[in-house]
This record gives sequence, structure tokens and C-alpha cells, in this order.
Amino acid sequence: MTDFPLVVSPAALAAWIDYPSDDLSLVIVDCRFSLAEPHLGERQYLDSHIPGAHYLHLDRDLSGSVRTHGGRHPLPPVAELAKTLGKMGITSKTQVVVYDDSRFAFAARLWWLLRYLGHDRVSVLDGGFRAYQGAGYPVTSLVPPRQAGCFEPQVRPQIVIDIQGVLARLEDPEVVLMDAREAERYRGEREPIDPVAGHIPGAVNVCWQQMTDDQGWMQPNPIDLGASWADAREIVVYCGSGVTACVNLLGLAASGLQTGVLYGGSWSDWCSYPLDAQGIAQVPSEHA
Repeated sequence: MTDFPLVVSPAALAAWIDYPSDDLSLVIVDCRFSLAEPHLGERQYLDSHIPGAHYLHLDRDLSGSVRTHGGRHPLPPVAELAKTLGKMGITSKTQVVVYDDSRFAFAARLWWLLRYLGHDRVSVLDGGFRAYQGAGYPVTSLVPPRQAGCFEPQVRPQIVIDIQGVLARLEDPEVVLMDAREAERYRGEREPIDPVAGHIPGAVNVCWQQMTDDQGWMQPNPIDLGASWADAREIVVYCGSGVTACVNLLGLAASGLQTGVLYGGSWSDWCSYPLDAQGIAQVPSEHA
């Protein structure tokens, strides 16, 4: 079977669509979304998308139910997501290509979720839908039918941690905590979403938008391998709710670093607990 690169070009994807191969099972997934207008991405998909692409919604498909703790976009239940993936025809042998129009902000979430479920045959579309359409490749409004596939997850629990995992690592010199939010939010100068501003003590700031240029193309070296985290045993990445942190995890993978793990609840989970004078979350024993 043909192995796709981690980041696939619009030209390569268009060629694979035009000249399908019997030995390649390919599923394309549109993940366009807007935090400010949650139904916008789905409307855009219904109007125009890459031929054969299915649509997955961040809130409905790629996140679980919001509770008091756990973050604004908790991970979806494994069984439910596996069922959704199966209906799209994804099996262990399927090559998946995901895309959005937001510099990987939402496509990387599905890329990471598939990796979390043990599926490595997943790539993101460089430049997103805008680059694909802008190159003149055909688009469609036809929605592909659901299928009777069976996706069997092989969960990798070691690539995600909860708040207890973060607390246990705060004093570990071999673990780097990476905040993927914009610098103003990291510094606590601006917080448009969560009730508390600031960052987890000891975290370094590497904004998720640094992984791409302003047109959504992956940077040649998205993560500086000369930085201090290159030798870290583990890099814990978080953002506001565990979504754009996945862009940094994609950037780490593209840079050859396989030590990244996701703090699933991210800052929205951390600040849902009282913070002490040092900014450390005070988690009651019953939540431990």
C-alpha cells in the first residue's frame, strides 16, 4: 500500500483522487470549523468540498460532553468516535487525509485523535481547502454515502495526560510543558474565552500559528530542534482546550520529535480549579 507523507500537497492529493489505485483505500475528511460560528464549517462543506470528503464537526464529532472539569473540548468517547469513523469506511488499512481552512487548527485535532486510536495512516492537507481550491482542482457539493465499515481502535493512553499527570510532572527536569496559545494569552494580558488568564507555571510558549505561514502552509522546520526541548524525555503540549495544541504536536512530529503528549483538558481544565499563589491548580482529593 502507498504510504502518504505526514503533510500532503494539494497536487498529490488531486492526483490520487484522479487516479485511484486498487491497493489504496483512501478516505478524505473535511474538518472546517469556526469557534465564533460553530455551524459555519459544515455549511461551507455542504456548499463545496473536495470530492469524496466526509465532514466531521469539532463539537459534535471530535469532542465529548462538557462538564465542570475536563476542559471546553474534552476528548470524545472512544467507542462513539470509532463508530463514526467506521461509517466513513475507515479501517486499519485506510489512508486518511484531513483538511480544514484554519492553518491545521481543526484538522490536526482529527490527525491526533486517529493517532491516539492507533491509526497511523493519516495525513494533513498542506495549505488546506483554500490552497486546494485555489490551485484549480475540482470541488463538489455531493455528500458521499455512509458505509458499513468497522474501525477497531487500539488506544494509545500514553500520548495523553490529565491534570493529575501535569501536576506530577511540574518538577520533572526532563519534561517540558509547552503552551500553544498566542503570546498575549500565555502572558495573561488577554483572555477572550476562559475565566482566568495566565499559564501553567514553568510552561514555555510556542504559539500553534508558528507551525505554518499565514497562508496555512507547513513551515520547513516548524519546531526549532536546537531549542531546549529537543532533548526532553517528554513534551507536554496544551492550549486553551486541547484543540490547537494538536497543531504543535503535528509540528513536533514533522520535526522528527516523537516525545509529544497532549494535556487533553488544557488551560480550560487547569483554571476550572482554584489556583494557589504560584498558579498551581488545587485539585480536591476526590478528583485525584
